[in-house]
Amino acid sequence: MTELRALQGRILTPDGWRRGRIEFDGRIRAIEDVAGASDECIVLPGFIDLHVHGAAGVDLMQGGEVARTIARAHARYGTTALLGTTMTAAEDDIVAALRGLAQVIAAPDADAAQILGVHLEGPFISPHRLGAQPPLTVEATLESVRRLHALAPIRVLTLAPEIGRHTELIPALCALGIRVQLGHSAGTYEEGLAALRAGASGFTHLFNGMTGVDHYKPGIAAAALAHAEYAELIPDLQHVHPGAIRLALRAIPRLYAVTDATAATGMPDGEYALGSQRVHKCLGCVRLATGSLAGSALTMDQALRNLVDVGLDLADASRRVSAFPAQYLGLSDRGRLEPGAWADIVVLDSQLRVAQVHVAGRSIDLS
Repeated sequence: MTELRALQGRILTPDGWRRGRIEFDGRIRAIEDVAGASDECIVLPGFIDLHVHGAAGVDLMQGGEVARTIARAHARYGTTALLGTTMTAAEDDIVAALRGLAQVIAAPDADAAQILGVHLEGPFISPHRLGAQPPLTVEATLESVRRLHALAPIRVLTLAPEIGRHTELIPALCALGIRVQLGHSAGTYEEGLAALRAGASGFTHLFNGMTGVDHYKPGIAAAALAHAEYAELIPDLQHVHPGAIRLALRAIPRLYAVTDATAATGMPDGEYALGSQRVHKCLGCVRLATGSLAGSALTMDQALRNLVDVGLDLADASRRVSAFPAQYLGLSDRGRLEPGAWADIVVLDSQLRVAQVHVAGRSIDLS
């Protein structure tokens, strides 16, 4: 059992900031006010990243134990829970990736972020909006999704609603407990709206890999801005202009941050794998040889700082890297600091740099 520990500082709770003391073992046991607790120690809920392809030089599609390496790497930047995210690939390669993920989920690492399941980003996407995905798209069937879901729990699934019978399939996918997101789509506004009415609940890396907001011919992004409660967005300030981020923040109540992190995350400039493709990291940006953006090297602590730089106060920025992704997955005991919740905690210094990370009460080695 995790030993009882305590931290003092400025603590962000669901009811707002408290200057005090938080006690925890595997779960949070108490939060109490303490006169004179330092403002220099900022205590936030651990970050939850629902779109992670890789880190530390490895890519999830390599299969085997690489998910463990990825989860360890992201924990050092404050991520306490994540979804391992696939690429469009041949079914055998996706199966191998999910089997590797399942092994790590069944035997989690004590020094790593918790892997909550799978974000199946491909292969049920549009061949006309591949982004950095390879041209191996297929139409989804309930049977194919069930086969994959049996290997590792799919929590989020990205699809293009205009493809085949995808929109008709959405209610059955929701019945499996899967959150359906719209992305990598050449669909129209009307097709996006029909998918939302069928039960789709999110959007994959908003603005990127989808039709936009043309006022004569609105697309999937316009459907998100007009109707979405939730959507993910990559706030690395490369994928989306700060002005467009502010637009999305005004329109989508529970817009939340993801990294779309690749094997290049936490690594020096150079060449790395992204599924079956090679990507190049240069000056913090990850691209295909064609120059197209190909995921990112973003970490969640930098995502938080970028949201603050865009104009959010720290409490609001924190909700968008913790509380909202937890709510999107229906998790009431993560993404919040209150008694009974998992002791997933990030401590920041006054410059919003990570000073401590605790996953289920266990202290993560940040070296």
